[in-house]
Amino acid sequence: MADSAASPLPRVADKAGADALVASVSEAMQALEALLAAESCAVGTGRLRQGLADPAQKSALAAAYVLRLEAVKANAVALARFAPGGLERLRAEHRRFTAAVERNQTVLGTARSVSETLIKSLADDLGRAAVPMTYGRPSVAPSPYGRGVRSGPLILSRNL
Repeated sequence: MADSAASPLPRVADKAGADALVASVSEAMQALEALLAAESCAVGTGRLRQGLADPAQKSALAAAYVLRLEAVKANAVALARFAPGGLERLRAEHRRFTAAVERNQTVLGTARSVSETLIKSLADDLGRAAVPMTYGRPSVAPSPYGRGVRSGPLILSRNL
């Protein structure tokens, strides 16, 4: 693989360069997929801090993957000519990687939904306790703007 002086993307000029680019993209995909799988496993089991521990590494791996993917796009014709088998393998790996990203997004979306539900439930419970009751009903009329008097800030203590 020969690097062009004008472009940061490598230019593929022979079979060795094509194989090197395919291997490089595959390596980046596998590293990012492993990180996403670890994140999904940790978040799925409730270990949020461990799962979301290193966003810098995730960003670096994603940036490396995108850069290499741009190199594949720039060298698509050369890859099809010099490494058609490697290109097919790369497509199959990309489909597997896409499924891994979708699983990760599903796990993160579920965790976000659960945490939002917990926070809303907690805010409702705290707000309900703050409203005085008169004859079994809240003594403050509901607001026409939606949330009413229970929309104050939610303060939590981690020392419980």
